[in-house]
Order: sequence, then structure tokens, then C-alpha cells
Amino acid sequence: MKLLITGACGFVGSTLIRTWAERGSAHSFIGLDNLIRPGSETNRGILKKMGVPIVHADIRSASDFESLPEADAVIDAAANPSVLAGVDGATSSRQLVEHNLLGTLNMLEYCRRKRAAFVLLSTSRVYSIPPLASLKTRVRNDAFEPDPEQPQVQGLSTHGLDETFSTAPPVSLYGATKLASENLALEYGSTFDFPVWVNRCGVLAGAGQFGRPDQGIFAYWIHSWLRRRRLKYIGFDGQGHQVRDCLHPADLASLIDRQLAAEPGGKLRVMNVSGGSASAMSLRSLSQWCLARFGDHVVESDPTPRAFDIPWMILDSRQAESAWGFRPEYSLTRILEEIATHAEAHPDWLDLSAS
Repeated sequence: MKLLITGACGFVGSTLIRTWAERGSAHSFIGLDNLIRPGSETNRGILKKMGVPIVHADIRSASDFESLPEADAVIDAAANPSVLAGVDGATSSRQLVEHNLLGTLNMLEYCRRKRAAFVLLSTSRVYSIPPLASLKTRVRNDAFEPDPEQPQVQGLSTHGLDETFSTAPPVSLYGATKLASENLALEYGSTFDFPVWVNRCGVLAGAGQFGRPDQGIFAYWIHSWLRRRRLKYIGFDGQGHQVRDCLHPADLASLIDRQLAAEPGGKLRVMNVSGGSASAMSLRSLSQWCLARFGDHVVESDPTPRAFDIPWMILDSRQAESAWGFRPEYSLTRILEEIATHAEAHPDWLDLSAS
């Protein structure tokens, strides 16, 4: 198949292309990227050496799609992925909506015209913040976990959050744009009869990620620890007990292959895709891993609450496993070691990817 991949020079888009190429996939690729993120030129050079054509275009511009060649499917790996986007002063609220929602509209219009399938890489942040922020937790093994004594919460189990967990607002401006994009994509697919698949991903992590405190936290923490840069536990008890799961983008490749080869009828189209509890870790546990790998480093503590923060987020991906046989090949340890090895080989990576 010919795949149009938006955000091709970002971490997720470029990793998907390299994964398919390394596995000998018969796919051909058209990469699209506006190259505004620091570090994206590095991936552009790698992809060009692989023979992947990169179109310099912006998904926010409808006219940029007019001259694109036909593709069999669009993989949407382009987004402003920060939960603080639109409120942190670095990006305006309008810019966020234009990028994450208007960009989706332009991609869907392309799919309508070209009869192409659409795969949206969505996020765990579509789930409602208030019930997560008020979740009763306890500390066990240096990490928060839901208190088993609290009343039952719809969509929450020991496996994590499933797809029935509330998506009622507030979910952050970022989460709202992704949830709106999901609904818009499903409506377009139904109305104009083209396949649409929505994969709600946990924290994506791996070597080459452009880590920042508000996104790419696993990469940011490991690179910063190795370089002895300032690190801080923010919010909650100020001890770094907050938990996230992680997923390597390479583990999305096989899933997307199955989705693109399937007939839409009878298949669930929206599902969680994550490493689940097996890939979950608290910041404090990540610090312990870094201590053993790189030696000692001081982490500061600031319990001041931060907007949209939640103490615990693990996605339950059993539906994806049942429907598609989705089982991540990258373990948590493998992901962390891959990032560490990359950090050792690229001492200037944080500077390269800094805004």
C-alpha cells in the first residue's frame, strides 16, 4: 500500500516508517511535515537517505493537500501532543485547535476525495480529568495505585482504564481536540464510506524522541539524568509517585497493518493501544532505574499542583488484543535501555530538540 504519513519527521511518524522499512514491508511512503518542531530536520535527513519523499506542507492548510499524490491510506501522526498546549503561553488556543482539529478535517477531506483509509493516532488524554484527579490512591512500591477500597468506577479495573471510562469534559484543550477529531473521523468514514481506525495511545516512548517535561517524559527524564540537568517532581506529594504506561511506536506498525488489511464491518474502530500495567512506571521508579544505570543525581521536589495533572494513568488494551491480537513486543526495560543508549550516543539531544 502507499501510505501518506503526516508528521513524518516527528518521533512517531519517522519510527513507523523505519519500522516498516526494516521489516521489509511492501508499503511505499509519502511523508508530510511542516518541519517546525526542533529536531525534525534530523529525521528528515534520515528518511531522505532511505528514499522516502518528504513533502514540506502544513496540515492546517487545505491547499497543501491539493497537489499531493494519491495514497491508499493516511496515518495521522501529526499533532501538538502536549496536554498544556494552548494554556502554557508557547502555543495559543487557536493554534492548538487549528493544528489538532482543522488539520484532521483537511486530512479527512483528502481521504474523501482519494477514497483512502484513515488511521488516527489519538491519546489517553481524551478521558475525563475530574474522576482521574480525584481518584483515591495509595502508594505501593514507590508508585500510586488506585485504592481498592474506593467505590467502583465505570471503566476502571486493575488492568487500567478501558474504553467505557468517561470522556466528559474537562479533558484539557488538547484532549478535547483529539476527542473531537475522533468523532469527526468516524462521521466522515460513515458518511463517505471509507475505513477509519482510531487508536488511543498511552505515552509513546523510545530512542530519538524529542523529550520535554510536558511530553516525552521518559526520554526527557533519562536524557536529563545522564547529563545531570535539573529535574523536579511536580505536584501531588512531590515524591514522583505519579504513574504512566508507555508504548514504543514500533508496536503500532503491526496493528496498523492488520487494520488496513481488514474490512471495517464488524470490527471495533476505537480502542486503547498501550503497554498496559506491564509497561507502567512512576517517576520515582524511573529515577531508581536511572540511578542504577547512570549513578546518583538529585531530584528536587515541588508539590505545587499543575493544571491537568493526574496521579495515575494506565490504559487497558485488552480490547485491542482480543480484536486484533495486539501484544507489544517492546518491554518497558527494552524501551528504557534503548533511550539510554541513544542518550549516551547523542549528548546534545536535549539542546537539539529544545524549543
